[in-house]
Amino acid sequence: MIRQLAYLADSLTTEFEAQLVQATPLPDGQFEVLLTHSYFYPTSGGQQHDTGTLNGVPVLEVTKDDAGNAIHRVAGPVGGPLVRGQIDAARRFANMQHHSAQHILSAAVTEVLGLETLSAHISAETPSTIDVADTPLDWAELERAEQRANAIVFENRPVKVYFVDDSRTDTVPFRRPPKVSGEIRVVEIDGWDYSACGGTHVAQTGSVGLIKIVRTERKNQKLRLHFVAGRQALDHFRRVQRVAIDISNHFSANPEDVVALAAQQSEALKLAQKELKRLQAELLPLEAQKLAATAQPVGRMRFATAQFGNRPAGDLRELGRLLQSEADLVAVLAGLDDSQKLSLVVSCGQATGMAARELLTRLLSPVGGRGGGDAGLAQGGATATSGQVSQLLAGARNLILAD
Repeated sequence: MIRQLAYLADSLTTEFEAQLVQATPLPDGQFEVLLTHSYFYPTSGGQQHDTGTLNGVPVLEVTKDDAGNAIHRVAGPVGGPLVRGQIDAARRFANMQHHSAQHILSAAVTEVLGLETLSAHISAETPSTIDVADTPLDWAELERAEQRANAIVFENRPVKVYFVDDSRTDTVPFRRPPKVSGEIRVVEIDGWDYSACGGTHVAQTGSVGLIKIVRTERKNQKLRLHFVAGRQALDHFRRVQRVAIDISNHFSANPEDVVALAAQQSEALKLAQKELKRLQAELLPLEAQKLAATAQPVGRMRFATAQFGNRPAGDLRELGRLLQSEADLVAVLAGLDDSQKLSLVVSCGQATGMAARELLTRLLSPVGGRGGGDAGLAQGGATATSGQVSQLLAGARNLILAD
């Protein structure tokens, strides 16, 4: 297996030639290809597979078979018997940077925070992750571990790869005991970390460039640390810098002053919203009076409708409650927001002899809505178009006449 998985001894080679052993056609026109040896990394150990080409045919996925050989899923026939492999060097190097960064950071988290890495995921496209025990950590603690990890990067320590028999594992100070037996591949970051690992790694820690923890989350009762390294770290910094510059330009301030200015504006907005809510509460009784004044006689009672755009459902309910005090008034209030979410409120004065909940149910039935309430006030919702709301309000008068 080790001879077939050539990357185990050499992670730097990205172009090679090998003999075709087998090409198995798949129903979708793709092929599974087995070579005498391969430098393509198959998905395993939390690291994503390499991509590239075999004789110019795109390699879509690389996995291991039951014997531990690399199986390449390719877009079409590759010919043979000689096959030239070309690995996407940029993707390979990004994975190498992140896998070595993971070993460095995991050891730093253990040394500085006393937390063992429980699992890890390596990615060249999105931030990589390590999972530790669910422990409350603030950013100051994370930055201490991050700083220690980057100190190892900047020291440009050698990264060594060698094999030991499982009878000699006690001679290697592994960060975590090996989970495999037989011949064990050791990735040693000189004087810092010793791990049993089958992944691809840089030759010197300086090639990692930089390690940056970007966020944390709690996942499956663990604390997950998301980090970037190398070129991905540079791309992350560029994105964050653009945001910081755009926001600081918006505030006409230096980036370091933006947080305080944003906090001030947030507090001012809260006060303004509180004052607006108070003013709206004062205006609602006047609005209810105006709506009641527009009511039209329908038999022994009066009937009023109103349609609003992007009106909070709470406002509609309060208007309905105020209109409920009009003993002979039935009111139907509809609010429709930009996402076609309908809020409907029905109020029935005591002398109308009608039940708001029953009328609401009948009005919402054609649009598949539902709601609840009592005889005096009911509220519900549905998804509806503006035309459906207009038909609903027009039909409300007919329902009242029918009763």
